[in-house]
Amino acid sequence: MTIKFTTHEIRYIALFESMTGAMVKDCIVDDESAKITFLVKKGDMGLAIGKRGSTVTKVQKTVDKGVEVIEHSEDPVEFITNLMAPAKVRSIRILQKENGQKIATVETDPRNKRTAIGKGGKNIERARLLAKRQHNINNIVIK
Repeated sequence: MTIKFTTHEIRYIALFESMTGAMVKDCIVDDESAKITFLVKKGDMGLAIGKRGSTVTKVQKTVDKGVEVIEHSEDPVEFITNLMAPAKVRSIRILQKENGQKIATVETDPRNKRTAIGKGGKNIERARLLAKRQHNINNIVIK
């Protein structure tokens, strides 16, 4: 699935990459909750965050929004685990239906379920969007 970025998103990606040195694979700008989510190349997480979070803090001050950084992975199970962080994931099963749709079932510790879903379902919606764009996974179900 090819991703088309708006000029708004392209500006944020360029700023983030120039400030951190990390390569951005995807970006979601959520103006409603004043938050930007950057999906960085595997191995670039340290560059993106910086020592004790100094780099990501600089980016947050520059864009005047909350910044979230998630590490990409070619392995869909590892990718979904990264999306669910900081919630602890027990297991992930990815099933493909007869109609070709892929559905990921994520089992979390009951105490982490609220963290995985997020306030108003924001975390799970963001995870579903990124999973669809990166791995063509149509839905994520939390159990």
